[in-house]
Amino acid sequence: MRTGVIAQKLGMTRIFADNGEHIPVTVLKVDNCQVVAQRDAETNGYTAVQLGVGTKKVIRTSAGERGHFAKANVEPKRKVAEFRVSQENMLEVGTEITANHFIAGQHVDVVGTSIGKGFAGAMKRHGFGGLRASHGVSISHRSHGSTGQCQDPGRVFKGKKMAGHMGARRVTTQNLEIVKTDSERGVIMVKGAVPGSKGGWIMVRDAVKKSLPEGVPFPAGIRSAASEAVAEPTQETAE
Repeated sequence: MRTGVIAQKLGMTRIFADNGEHIPVTVLKVDNCQVVAQRDAETNGYTAVQLGVGTKKVIRTSAGERGHFAKANVEPKRKVAEFRVSQENMLEVGTEITANHFIAGQHVDVVGTSIGKGFAGAMKRHGFGGLRASHGVSISHRSHGSTGQCQDPGRVFKGKKMAGHMGARRVTTQNLEIVKTDSERGVIMVKGAVPGSKGGWIMVRDAVKKSLPEGVPFPAGIRSAASEAVAEPTQETAE
């Protein structure tokens, strides 16, 4: 089991395939995703890595968070989350994961917080058909109708579909396809829609219901010192 990544949703666009077909994609940004801490079986009872992404002003970071990030020797992060991993895929603290952690054609599961809709009625929230437009129904055409029984049991059962708060909850979408990745810009393009609003944090991990294709990096897509040297030429080379 490999770790996932924390990405930021930039929005939706489309890209064109070689045959001219356009594919709707959601663009996810992987910004300085680093391992902040480890969880091992001896101390914590399970194996996992804690990842952090983005940058956060020190003045807006609590003293406890500053000590936590200082111990890992990384800058304060805006978002922190844990991912379960197997022992052989454990990563060292400070390791940076890039967008090349995933490859084109791979399926992933994404987790995000859905867009909040506020207080919504039963028709919008649960897809109710509403009451009849005539023949005795007055004013309450969009109401949900009866909510329970008579004297026995004399109450409304828990979980009854009624009007209430809609959205702003944790949503998992499974088996989305990775269309393209760009490690230089830190971009992952996922086919279809991803839960959450623009700027929201999304957790992306390998799909649990699909097998991993060949070519997936193990233990993760890591930014190495050699790649940084190629990306950042020396002063002598620049001259």
